Amino acid sequence: QVQLVESGGGLVQAGGSLRLSCAASGRTFSVRLMGWFRQGPGKEREFVAASGINTYYVDSVKGRFTISRDNAKNTVYLQMNSLKPEDTAVYYCAAGTILNSRNYDRVSSYEYWGQGTQVTVSS
Repeated sequence: QVQLVESGGGLVQAGGSLRLSCAASGRTFSVRLMGWFRQGPGKEREFVAASGINTYYVDSVKGRFTISRDNAKNTVYLQMNSLKPEDTAVYYCAAGTILNSRNYDRVSSYEYWGQGTQVTVSS
């Protein structure tokens, strides 16, 4: 089992920055793929970023968001810069045990999920 706990969400003005953290515990040695998804009000869950063999981003956040890992701390981060109101969503951390670079943006590729952390960007 792998447990994931997100933190770092909050309220920020447009143009500001936030760093989300996702602390993993349990059998973290089995994790091969880490990702971030988000879901805004009335919207579908959307892929944001992933880290496996390489890093991957949805086009709308490229150049603004950075996913990174600290393996010693079993923690994955999402640094979010130049935030826009359309970034407002609940952000979820996810982990998968099968590394498949083709499916990094699919919910079905992730077996473990955090509880989510709210990010609100005001204009």
